[in-house]
Amino acid sequence: MMIRPQQRKEKERRKMIDELRAGAKIVFAGGLMGTIERATEKTFFVEIAPGTVIEIARSSVTGVVTAADAAK
Repeated sequence: MMIRPQQRKEKERRKMIDELRAGAKIVFAGGLMGTIERATEKTFFVEIAPGTVIEIARSSVTGVVTAADAAK
């Protein structure tokens, strides 16, 4: 009974990751936040501080930061 809601949630997460583009502000594993500089098939290059760009796996993205979230 619990499998279906988990599958739906994972499908939504995969869709969200597939739709991410450069300029989007994201939260990834470990709670770090940054802005996507560019995307490849399996990774994102994310700027976490001015001049500091790191490469992360797409699967480590946990959410997108919206303007309303940033205001909090």
